[in-house]
Amino acid sequence: MDRLQTLEVFIAVAEAESFVGGALKCGLSSPSATRGVNALEARLGVRLFTRTTRRVRLTDVGRSYLEDARHVLGQMQAADDAVKGAATSPVGQLRITCSNEFGRIYVAPLLTEFLDAFPSVSADVLMVDRIVNIVEEGFDLAVRIGELTSSNLAAVRVGQVRRVVCGSPEYFANHGRPQIPADLLKHRIVSAAPVSPTSEWRFGKHMQQSIRVVPRLRVSSVATAMSIVKSDWGICRALSYQVGPDLKTGALETVLEDFEPAPLPIHLVHVEGRRAPAKVRAFIDFAKQSLIERLRIAQESRS
Repeated sequence: MDRLQTLEVFIAVAEAESFVGGALKCGLSSPSATRGVNALEARLGVRLFTRTTRRVRLTDVGRSYLEDARHVLGQMQAADDAVKGAATSPVGQLRITCSNEFGRIYVAPLLTEFLDAFPSVSADVLMVDRIVNIVEEGFDLAVRIGELTSSNLAAVRVGQVRRVVCGSPEYFANHGRPQIPADLLKHRIVSAAPVSPTSEWRFGKHMQQSIRVVPRLRVSSVATAMSIVKSDWGICRALSYQVGPDLKTGALETVLEDFEPAPLPIHLVHVEGRRAPAKVRAFIDFAKQSLIERLRIAQESRS
């Protein structure tokens, strides 16, 4: 096993947290993958993994080495792609990360259309409600909702979303509509962790007003929170794109619109800027206008 293949095996085992899973990804037997990693550790003189009967985990040194290994293989892949024409023709696997609901509502439909248009591209999408370090974790592109921190990443803005408070017409008919943020203290609150990680809800264009709500129910899923609210049980905070269809049908209504914070921007973020691989540039070009239009419609959906 040559050094590049050894790096590929190391990365695959690290991502799968399993020698069996890593071996399958590389098309090798589990003993071959184990021998490759053992040889790599022997050559480096360090332990890259801690091994248990159930799981394989990276050591601190292993995590640092993983980032360097991904960079080396990425450079090699870029060189190979340039020779094969990937710099100008979209080919290879596109790795994307985004939040769960945005991925379900927007990215998945766009991606299937993109793959139909570019048959030489495949895709791997991680939908998770956390900020993923796309450099360290080996992603080509991320969808970011919120203000961007300073970094060397390139970003393309595709729209914005509102932070809304919503409930069902039946709930408001039975319990009244909040007129000011402080009225929320009189209502049954459902808190969706991805949107409201704390109990402090801020209002006003400059977030100058805050209310510490007392949720009767906390859930980790926005979809679950919306389902509960549509059953007339309480009030929830959500992003406008998450409830756009329900606002259109009248299943949900928004309140406290005059107290909403400034909208949150949405960007497509990637690593290489203008030198990004053709698969990344092609997806951004493909997705940008569609997202701009769909997010504009969602932004305009008001009760």
